[in-house]
Amino acid sequence: MEQNKSKSYGTALYTIITVFFFWGFLAASNGIFIPFCKAHFNLSQFESQLIDFTFYGGYFIGSLGLYFASQITKVDFLNKLGYKNGIIWGLVLSAVGALLMVPAVDSGSFGFILGAFFVIALGFSLQQTAANPFVIALGTPETGANRLNLAGGVNNFGTLLGPVIVSIVLFGSASKLIPAIDVKITSINNLYFILAGLFIAVAIFFWLSNLPKVTSDEKIEASHKTNTPLFIIFLAFLIILVAGPASNFFGELITKNHGFIIDAASIKKYGSLPLDQLAKLNIDATLKLHLTYLTQQVGFIKSCFVYSSLLIILLTLIITVFKTGKNKEGWGAMQYPQLIYGMIAIFTYVGTEVTIQSNMGSLLKTPEFGGFSAAQIAPFISLYWGSLMIGRWTGAIAVSKLPKESKSALTIIIPIIAFGVILLINTLSGANVQSLYVYVFLVFILMAGFIFGQERPVATLSIFGILGVIAMVIGLITTGNISLFAFISGGLCCSIMWPSIFALSIAGLGKYTSQGSAFLIMMILGGSIIPPVQGILADSTQHSFTWISGIHLSYIVPVFGFAYMAFFAWKAGAVLKKQGIDIDHVEASGGH
Repeated sequence: MEQNKSKSYGTALYTIITVFFFWGFLAASNGIFIPFCKAHFNLSQFESQLIDFTFYGGYFIGSLGLYFASQITKVDFLNKLGYKNGIIWGLVLSAVGALLMVPAVDSGSFGFILGAFFVIALGFSLQQTAANPFVIALGTPETGANRLNLAGGVNNFGTLLGPVIVSIVLFGSASKLIPAIDVKITSINNLYFILAGLFIAVAIFFWLSNLPKVTSDEKIEASHKTNTPLFIIFLAFLIILVAGPASNFFGELITKNHGFIIDAASIKKYGSLPLDQLAKLNIDATLKLHLTYLTQQVGFIKSCFVYSSLLIILLTLIITVFKTGKNKEGWGAMQYPQLIYGMIAIFTYVGTEVTIQSNMGSLLKTPEFGGFSAAQIAPFISLYWGSLMIGRWTGAIAVSKLPKESKSALTIIIPIIAFGVILLINTLSGANVQSLYVYVFLVFILMAGFIFGQERPVATLSIFGILGVIAMVIGLITTGNISLFAFISGGLCCSIMWPSIFALSIAGLGKYTSQGSAFLIMMILGGSIIPPVQGILADSTQHSFTWISGIHLSYIVPVFGFAYMAFFAWKAGAVLKKQGIDIDHVEASGGH
């Protein structure tokens, strides 16, 4: 490493963590933008979740590309480029994506919009891969966790402000009653012009800043056997990408073979409408019957594609565990079972974290959850992401060097302060937050979880995994505010999972720690796959049950997500014990 470890890089650190804000800001803003797109483009729930698919898919493709570039050149490609340059180019790429969003929105093409989101996410992938190790490199390794937690706090502040600011830009306020369909296109264009300008401004600031040069010419050890599972996972990712066009093609083919004749103009005009919207159309009864059959066939085929993608990814990683157990040579970091189980856990965690809020906009529009308009959901989305901030601010106490008594006191004080910040920001935005006060009782449960976890990753992850399952089940069997706050509390449960999973997954990897970390970053892919899985479940069950709506029932997906994370805590603990690693002293740090 070309850096002076003894030198203080405080200014450099504060410069770098500005990009952490953008990641959180835009990721959380999707919770507002998704319901807008669903209404504006008449999308099904599955189609609306393609925003998350492309956004988090960009992270996966970017990380995968960097990994294979390093494997081919036998040198860590990003380290060779330099972390500073990596962040600058990532910001420029995200700015290009933001500018592409303007003609994409003007064109009225949802596919174009998804493409622009993908470019933004590619830039974020490059930024994140460079910024995390850069933050660690700005000082001694012993204090690296503190710097990452500071950066994570900035990221969480972005997730809190994102939904509020985007709602104000689109609707005029965070609580103004304006239907999403009436939003002016110029408002969206202004939002992305501002973002592009900020990206460019920060890139120029980085370029002019006197940041330390941090590079490495370290040779990369070949791990050729890892290429096959990663390539299969890439193909599984593409399955969802082609699910829409392929299901439309085969659906039309099956419909015609069964004697249902629909002209091309009707298919183009009505064929993409969800069943509930199709039922309301004032058209010929025969045409409606034929269109309904077509929609059902398309939906069934699409669900097969989506579920197959998820199944292939999970089976690939599970099979890899068994293969590495027989012969570890050539597998690199994947020879360690805790890493592969951890890859599944990161995949599940990110997918669970994202899908809860991405589908929440549609959930809030249903009568049993208040029938909120698109402009009214910002405080709830903000509270969800703010819940992650509450947990991560509380978790940051663990890496401090304060006495035990002071830590215990702060474990009670910090969550209350963080909750107060959430209420204050939403109040200043014009939202009515009185209905959110009762949520403080769930914050108290978070405090109890931290106290019982006692800074041990296995215990903490187990507790919050089980609490997550309980919260989601309560949300499924109730309606109204009880159910809504139960689902939102998933943010509290998710808040500690990234650092705990990460710490348990890379423990004992030795020289493969860097490669293992790269594999874990790739599994942010879960945020791309799991939301469409919940979306297709919501669509396919929309008319199957009379006692619960499809979108409500679809929240069974995060139940399985939290259940696996509780299982991972137990499994990783058992594996690490066999390897002679003291799991009670594995340091949990960082944040996503």
